[in-house]
Amino acid sequence: MSDVQEATNQLLDVNLHENQRSIQVTESGLRSESEHLQVTIGATVPTGFEQTAADEVREKLGSPCKISKDRGKIYFDISVESLAQVHCLRSVDNLFVVVQEFKDYQFKETKEEVLKDFEDLAGKLPWSDPLKIWKINTCFKKKKTKHKKINQNSSKQKIESGRGDKTDERDVKKEFTNNVLDSQILDYYENAAIKEEISTLVGDDLTSCKDETEESSKEETDPEVLKFRVTCNRAGEKHCFSSNEAARDFGGAVQDYFKWKADMTNFDVEVLLNIHDNEIVVGIALTEESLHRRNITHFGPTTLRSTLAYGMLRLCAPQPTDIIVDPMCGTGAISIEGATEWSNCYHIAGDNNPLAVNRAANNISSLLTKSQVKEGKLSWGLPIDTIQWDICNLPLRTGSVDIIVTDMPFGKRMGSKKRNWNLYPACLREMSRVCRPGTGQAVLLTQDKKCFIKALSGMGHLWRKNKTEKDLLGD
Repeated sequence: MSDVQEATNQLLDVNLHENQRSIQVTESGLRSESEHLQVTIGATVPTGFEQTAADEVREKLGSPCKISKDRGKIYFDISVESLAQVHCLRSVDNLFVVVQEFKDYQFKETKEEVLKDFEDLAGKLPWSDPLKIWKINTCFKKKKTKHKKINQNSSKQKIESGRGDKTDERDVKKEFTNNVLDSQILDYYENAAIKEEISTLVGDDLTSCKDETEESSKEETDPEVLKFRVTCNRAGEKHCFSSNEAARDFGGAVQDYFKWKADMTNFDVEVLLNIHDNEIVVGIALTEESLHRRNITHFGPTTLRSTLAYGMLRLCAPQPTDIIVDPMCGTGAISIEGATEWSNCYHIAGDNNPLAVNRAANNISSLLTKSQVKEGKLSWGLPIDTIQWDICNLPLRTGSVDIIVTDMPFGKRMGSKKRNWNLYPACLREMSRVCRPGTGQAVLLTQDKKCFIKALSGMGHLWRKNKTEKDLLGD
């Protein structure tokens, strides 16, 4: 019996209210209707690695993949039988099923007209198939785990208050960007020319006129009513409305259409309204938590996302028996990702900081324990070792390494930009020594572009730069 059949066998009846009519989705009905169901899946990926993610989709799912004009997103078509495999992709962060895409949406001239169109749009969308996928997906998605949260109240209050002046939007963008940097150091992908807004519909915006006692009483008497929220992602300079206004009016129409209850935190369904210039994509989220949260349990000051680590490794196309080294491993994210996906290679994670080496070792141990619990038997281990060393004096034989993949210090949270002027040239020289002549590769991530380009300019006899501008090939 397939995963999808097992999932559908366990489904309970759910009422999906459409235009005040109740549609019963039963076990047998859902199974028979979904056998040949084809849908479009959207995925967010690390910006700059869209092509890498698209290649993985084609390789593992056999599906054609489209890279969106909205950076950091890809789209591909699948049958419902492939839904479980989609959750196993290593290069994607979040998933959603597309309800409908408008490639050249014609916005009206005034804000009132645009928002009225958003309200009318909710009742015209083909919700049926995406909601079936959402229901089946509940058996596959990873439940959100509790993490130590960054204080985001100030930015949320600004977004939710509905203030649309330019000063507030810039403040929100700055604070949101800082929050992203706190969870993922990378901000190299930010395009200052594009204004990005993210807004989430709050239940209070829709129900402020209702008495709280009535709401709690209604919830007790009608427990099967789904809870939802609308999240609007907007990018573009020519919009006459804010993300908050779009989420509020579109979300209000969704609530009227389905008779769902708005809830910002304890929601069942997250409806996405993605707007990029004249392109609109309406979707339903399939992930509660980003898929990059999979390997790391011991975090450091600069923990690399596992999805980004996979993308960097994939650029090298590792071959069996390759020796892959991360000489500045931090938490070991790159080497751990490599050891789990390319287990026929040998991975070495090293760092000059004993705390970093200890964190990497603990992450490896945690992953092995998790694997043993999941499989119910002892694990043979992973093809990976950790070691403390000096990046400028590696204890490795000359020409012994096939691939080097590392996240270099940006000079912000680790090291300093001044120190990088000496560190980068020394690192490149030592890496060239240990790499195999002619076939050795290095994929290096840095934000200190000026320093890196300067260091690389004097290494023409040792390295040549690949067209991807992320990949350095040993000469």
